[in-house]
Amino acid sequence: MSREHERPRGVQSVDRALDIVELLAGTSPLGVTEIAREVGLAPGTTHRLVSGLAARGWVRQDADRRYAVGPAALRVGDASYRALGTAAAPALREAVLETGETANLAVLEGDAMVYVAQSPSPHTLRIFAEVGRRVPLHSTAVGKVALAARPRETWSELLASRPLEARTRHTLTTVASLTTELAAVREQGFALDDEEQELGVRCVAVPVPVGALEVALSVSGPTERLTRERAREVVPVLRRIAAGLGDAS
Repeated sequence: MSREHERPRGVQSVDRALDIVELLAGTSPLGVTEIAREVGLAPGTTHRLVSGLAARGWVRQDADRRYAVGPAALRVGDASYRALGTAAAPALREAVLETGETANLAVLEGDAMVYVAQSPSPHTLRIFAEVGRRVPLHSTAVGKVALAARPRETWSELLASRPLEARTRHTLTTVASLTTELAAVREQGFALDDEEQELGVRCVAVPVPVGALEVALSVSGPTERLTRERAREVVPVLRRIAAGLGDAS
């Protein structure tokens, strides 16, 4: 059954337009026929909606006549991230107080994670991840958490959509190894970056239940202090703080 038959008539146009924006926010540029298939609409209806969205800057058309998220949607996204980061600040400070390590909040944006907030460790030797920085999915704990939240049948396609760059000698760089890793992340409810993004740095992350956004809370530290055992010990703390963030959203 197509989506137009599932919704009250008065909100169909809004829902359809949002379906398109949300689809393009999470994938590479698509043509009208591909968009129509993904959102369950007729091509003619899709073309009219996309044209209207493009006129207002919510989507943009590239040289190949494919559509991607436009500047208007990005501005709204930036505002949303700032609000999320501000709301999360007390929780991040709590994570630092309880773990002693730098706490981070990251959001899935397309094929990368974006750090939207951070609270630094009080230690002289500490890890920084600048707010606004984009990091890969396959080599970071926050990225693995976001990927693991996606349907299992999409993992291979998502991982194969771009090169799995070896950031360090520890990075997992095959779809098979990462699929196995994601299955473990989903089962255990947390992910580790074990020097996979940067040598000498370990990170542990858990998902944050905040509705449609895919958000991860993590702490990062030098490997000599944030050992594998210590990383697992702080998981219950992060889960409790993440649950509080979800309740407050």
